[in-house]
Amino acid sequence: MKSPFEQNIIAMVWDCDKTLISSYMQEPLFKHFNIDGGKFWQEVNALKSYYGKQGITINSDTSYLNHILTYVKAGLFRGLDNALLREFGKELKFYPGLPQFFGEVKSLINDDEKYKAFDIRLEHYVVSTGFAETIRGSAIAPFVDGIYGCEFIETPAKPGYLDAFNGDSSAIDVAACVPEVPREISQIASALDNTSKTRYLFEINKGSNKYPETIDVNSSIARESRRVPFENMIYIADGPSDVPAFSILNYNGGSTFAVYPKGDVKAFRQVDALRRDNRVQMFGEADYETASQSWLWLTEKVRAIADSIVERKQAAIRNSAGAPPTHLN
Repeated sequence: MKSPFEQNIIAMVWDCDKTLISSYMQEPLFKHFNIDGGKFWQEVNALKSYYGKQGITINSDTSYLNHILTYVKAGLFRGLDNALLREFGKELKFYPGLPQFFGEVKSLINDDEKYKAFDIRLEHYVVSTGFAETIRGSAIAPFVDGIYGCEFIETPAKPGYLDAFNGDSSAIDVAACVPEVPREISQIASALDNTSKTRYLFEINKGSNKYPETIDVNSSIARESRRVPFENMIYIADGPSDVPAFSILNYNGGSTFAVYPKGDVKAFRQVDALRRDNRVQMFGEADYETASQSWLWLTEKVRAIADSIVERKQAAIRNSAGAPPTHLN
């Protein structure tokens, strides 16, 4: 059976904090509410021990989300809703060359006649343990084909909501389902940790991100039938917390790249250790200006992937064509 996909898509998958921006995206939140961010993170780091003494095991990567809700309930983040989280995106400071680099590297592929002949295109995705809404409100959003991050619910579905949802207004007071004022986040809708990030690599790989009603991320799909083969993927991140995602790409023939802030010796040693341990294939400064080391490596890698797609397509055409008729002697 013919594959449903041409496998002509290249995907650059990006972490956010310390990869695209120099700090953490929660900083505008703390600034807005005049909260000491250092104290907040100290509390978050102590939660595992605090709850452990109660016999409760928590996820260290995502416990900060519940602590944010605790601050909301305590009135310290009064009025924090999804719209405000998106507004914070305007305050994110990106590394040099961003977001322009996203458009430049897309044009290198999408506008090249050699690649256009085979409809080869490049897509960008951001997969983060931070706030999806904040990334959606940032300068990078118009250049991105998909954003995956932590999300909040403002108005949870109440008991009996399904009756009202299905039109049986007699079964429940529909007004009870209307959001209260002021709107505030009150539940976690999705929480990404550094291991669950790999789920979204498989969604991109299989195409379930584009066809969610048809393809489930857990569906068994032959490698040759997946929308974006792993070898067509590049994962870019900043450190050891991204080792699970790096490992998926490395094992399946993809490309991996780590970045570090210019002049940061500690961060340099960290990414160099990742390279020596074969966790990443290459690393460079978090500088995406034209002709920088990171710009050169990433653009050359994208071109190499595009060239390999062209070669594969041309070989398939040659193999499908029979020998031309010739004169008999």
